[in-house]
This record gives sequence, C-alpha cells and structure tokens, in this order.
Amino acid sequence: MQDLEKLQKQAEADIASSKSLAELDEVRVRYLGKKGAVTERLKALGQLAAEQRKEAGQQVNRVKQAIAAALDARKQTLQAEQLAEQLKSQAVDVSLPGRGDTPGGLHPVTRLMERIEQLFVNVGFRVATGPEIEDEFHNFDALNFQANHPARAEMDTFYLKDSKLLLRTHTSPVQIRAMQEQGAPIRIIAPGRVYRCDSDLTHTPMFHQVEGLLVDENVSMAHLRGILTTFFSNFFEKELAIRFRPSFFPFVEPGAEVDVQCVFCNGEGCRVCKHTTWLEVAGCGMVHPNVLKAVNIDPERYTGYAFGMGVERLGMLRYGINDIRMNYENDLRFLQQFR
Repeated sequence: MQDLEKLQKQAEADIASSKSLAELDEVRVRYLGKKGAVTERLKALGQLAAEQRKEAGQQVNRVKQAIAAALDARKQTLQAEQLAEQLKSQAVDVSLPGRGDTPGGLHPVTRLMERIEQLFVNVGFRVATGPEIEDEFHNFDALNFQANHPARAEMDTFYLKDSKLLLRTHTSPVQIRAMQEQGAPIRIIAPGRVYRCDSDLTHTPMFHQVEGLLVDENVSMAHLRGILTTFFSNFFEKELAIRFRPSFFPFVEPGAEVDVQCVFCNGEGCRVCKHTTWLEVAGCGMVHPNVLKAVNIDPERYTGYAFGMGVERLGMLRYGINDIRMNYENDLRFLQQFR
C-alpha cells in the first residue's frame, strides 16, 4: 500500500510538470501503458493469495483511476493553453486598414459567348435558346441523322436512363424548334452548352457551341462565306483569309469544314498550325432539303445555310490556351487573367 501511494504521488508530480501534450502522453505510457508501472502491478495480482487479491486489486484500480483523472485534467489544461497561444499568434487586428478588394470578372467562356453573340446581333441575327435535355426527334431525326448513324450510339451520346431523352449533342435542335415556331424566313444563332462522351486536351464531356441558321429565298454558299469571313475577321480583330474544305454533315448539303489563316503566324507556318498555315474553326453548309421538310418549310422556295463552332476552341486560339480543361478547373491564376 505504501508503494502504491508513493507511485501515485510520483505520477501526479510528473503529470503536473508536463509542459506539452507530447510530454503528458509519455507520462501516460510510463504509468498506464502496456508495460507501465500500474499495469505491471495489475499483472502481479495473480501471484497473491486468493484472500489478498480482491483488496489489492481494488487498491491498484483506485490508483489507476486517480492517475487517469489527473491525466485528463492536465490534458484539458494543456489543450486550453495551446488554443489560447494559437489564437494569440493568429489574431487578426480588425482595426488595421483593408488591403483593397480584389474585383471579380466574367469567366473566359462567358466573355467569348457574349462577344460572339454581339457580333452576330450587329448584323441582324436573333439569339435563340432551347432545352439541354432533348428528344431524339429534335436532336437526330429532324436533322436527317439515319437510324444507324454513329452519333446515336451510347459511346458518343449521353442518354437518360430508361428514356429516349438525352443530353443534346449540339445546339442544332434549337434551330429545329425555332423553324417549327417561326417558319421562314429566319435568321438566328443558338449558343449554349452541349454534351458528348469525349475528354482529352482539346475535348471535354461538356462544352459550348454557337450555331447559326439563315433560311430565306435565294440564299447561297456565297452568303455563307461572306458572313463567316466577316465574323472571323472581327472576332480575331485582323483580316484573315478563309477557306472551305468539303465535308459531310447529315443536316447540310453541300457541307464544309471552315479553316482560317493561322492567327499566330499570319500564314507563314508555325507549330500551332503544324506548318499548314490554316486552323480549323467551324463546320458549315447549305441546309439539307430533308431538314426543311421536317419543319414544314418548302425547300423548292426556300434555301438556307447553317454553321457551328466550338466556343472553347475559339478561346484557345484567341487567348493562346493550350488545354481546354483549364476553363473548368477554377484555378484563380488562370481566371484572374480575364478580369
């Protein structure tokens, strides 16, 4: 009993002299750990006679509980001191003058969308919008996509579960809805988010498009070339040559890919244009007669042109962005450049 009292007093003295939580934990291990002084005495109870074991066990447990209580009390004290020191060292003097507000700014994609919309509005186009969740008729059927077209496959298109609804793969459905409501003549652009199963340095599953449509009497490819030449020269703020390359799209005939003279080397050849002097920027063509028939517009009387371009793609060329995913990573170092 005298030995236990001495052990308790020594433990309480060691606990009281602990200056940190680390030191306190060392004291805990010394007395209550697997090989601690109190634990060893508990293990030794088996060597006592049966009539002595109960009383001795009670005494050892009493000492153990007293040491544990002292440890908890000291721990709370040290934690409070540590918190007070931390608050003192990290205190903010609210009476100090402010360092100035950091102004926000439009996201680069928003800036691009507004710029593109304004350039087309200036020449008479109307901005049209539509739902991002579409049905197969507006997204594919009315646009002359055949039933076995690869774009309808799940590897390219996000379908909603147990439904024929899908996330639109382009903003062309907006054109279909606008022609159904307004008929011809019509002159619109359709900006918005679109979705495809794609992800790499130059593609993301969600991106932005601006598509344009003009349907009227006596519309030709010459009108299409003229509007795109004017747009890209104004968008990049320099006179740029433009060329059409024949290409196939189900909803136009004839169809073409649009290239502009490289904005980085001005047609001299560089790494960006792979020394071809051209950059691909859009797709276009004359509206297919089947598309006009699908929205009850007479293809014998009316003709039209359509075009589409990726907003992020144009932003990469205008601002020299080398990875499309930077638009969506919310890195302030990137976004602050567009304030």
